[in-house]
Amino acid sequence: MNSLAAFLHPVKVENKKVVISDRFQENGKPVEWEIRAVSEKENSALERKYTKTDRKTGVQQLDRVTYAHALAAAGVVFPDLSNAELQKAYGVLGETELLSKMLTVGEFAKLSEEVSKLSGLDTNDINEQIEEAKNA
Repeated sequence: MNSLAAFLHPVKVENKKVVISDRFQENGKPVEWEIRAVSEKENSALERKYTKTDRKTGVQQLDRVTYAHALAAAGVVFPDLSNAELQKAYGVLGETELLSKMLTVGEFAKLSEEVSKLSGLDTNDINEQIEEAKNA
C-alpha cells in the first residue's frame, strides 16, 4: 500500500474558533476568534525574518519574542488584525503590535498555545521558548 494518493489529497486542517478572552463581548457573550494552522513555509519565512546575524561573530540568533508574536498573529483569521480601523482604535500599526496592545499576557499565551496546537507544534516546547525569551 505504498500509494501516493494519501500525499496528493491530505486531510485539510480546518480553522478553529476559540474564545481567547471574556473581555471581548457582543450581546453579552464572549466573541470567538478564528484561528488557522500556520504552514511550515510561513514558519520558515518568519524564522528567517526574525533571525539576526551578529556582524562581528557571525552567530545567528532568533528573536524569539518577536517571532512568537508574529507566529501567533499569522494564525489569526478573525478578528482581522490588518484592519486599519482596529489598529487605529488601539493606536498601533501592524498585526503584532495590535496583538500586544489588545491582549493581556495570559490571553496572548492562550492564543499562542491554540495556534501552536492547531499547527501541530508541541505547545510545551513553544511555551518554554516564549518563557525563556521573556526572561532573557
